Amino acid sequence: MPNSKKILTRTVLVVSFVSLFTDVASEMLYPIMPVYLKSIGFSVLLIGILEGVAEATAGLSKGYFGHLSDTRQRRVPFVRAGYMLSAISKPMMAVLTFPVWIFFARTLDRFGKGIRTSARDAMLSDETTPEHKGKVFGFHRSMDTVGAAIGPILALIYLSLYPGQYKWMFIIAFFPGMVAIALTFLLKDKVKTLPSHSPAPSVPQPSRSPPKIGFFSYLKYWNKASSGFRFLVAGLLAFTLFNSSDAFLLLALKEQNLSDTMMIGVYIFYNLVYALFSYPVGVLADRIGLRTMMVIGLFLFAIVYMAMGFATSVTIFGILFFFYGIYAACTEGISKALISNMAQKNDTATAIGFYNSLASIFTLLASSLAGVLWYSIGAKAMFMISGIGVLLVVVYLLLVFRSKRFRAKGLMA
Repeated sequence: MPNSKKILTRTVLVVSFVSLFTDVASEMLYPIMPVYLKSIGFSVLLIGILEGVAEATAGLSKGYFGHLSDTRQRRVPFVRAGYMLSAISKPMMAVLTFPVWIFFARTLDRFGKGIRTSARDAMLSDETTPEHKGKVFGFHRSMDTVGAAIGPILALIYLSLYPGQYKWMFIIAFFPGMVAIALTFLLKDKVKTLPSHSPAPSVPQPSRSPPKIGFFSYLKYWNKASSGFRFLVAGLLAFTLFNSSDAFLLLALKEQNLSDTMMIGVYIFYNLVYALFSYPVGVLADRIGLRTMMVIGLFLFAIVYMAMGFATSVTIFGILFFFYGIYAACTEGISKALISNMAQKNDTATAIGFYNSLASIFTLLASSLAGVLWYSIGAKAMFMISGIGVLLVVVYLLLVFRSKRFRAKGLMA
């Protein structure tokens, strides 16, 4: 049982700094990735296929490696290997520019994310108690997002000094990734020991090889999970279906003729708000309830999306992205805290991996659907449909959270 008096344990701090340095590396490249790919001959269609394959790889592997982490009762090897693959993939994209090689390097990056994510979140869950999950996941999201703000700032500084020289950015991004890898060596798996009163076994126990699990075996968790988990995940996945890529928000800025610098600046502002509020929101969520905070966050998302299609000035965009940062703080870490609270301790990574895996696939569907709506009926209608859809999800979750059957089981904070 974690020491409840010390909420931000050594492991929580190390994992959070690992995420910070990794996001510095990743977010340095995020704003310029499409530009770089086009500069080496990728068409918009090929870029879309590349990102789709990469994200699908990450999504599907999150479930498998989460289940494998629970089966092996190990966290650190998955965390370390995942961050290592992501760090190595960065300079690989600058060494060679053949399409097949770029596909391999980009997919390797997302594969690393798939390996580490569920085990990392389960490790955070293992470090605390249900009444402090909001604080722990909120702090981690805050540190992670600080890195997401620092990365684009470094990209702006570099591009102002060396405009158009994208390749070196991929080399530079390798170094914060190496810091993240080094920090993972400070992590240790919790060793399960026999109680002091338990006699040592007198007969040597035969060694058993770890059970083999299929790549999609984590999907069976749906049948094993509690009804509360299924109700919650159904609502969260419905929300994901209306939550398209943030690229559409940035595209809305571009359609109002904002410069690239201004667009990246707004993106940095959003990440700063997200980072600043994640931990305080987590603290508040532990007091007022994780369910309440999740509903508040989704309601803010709906309002921002419905207003986004009507925004025309930098000031309005700034206000909307401010509340969009609050929404992210209210939902990203909170959703994982909720899911981990409803899972048995030995199934935490599987439960989180199950949700992460399906959420990644739904995100791909959401972005594809948003793209179709954008080009067929316009950006304003796309944002409005998304906002209304999420309001319906909010109503569904309120009904679920208030149902006697759901509350009687005591499944959620």
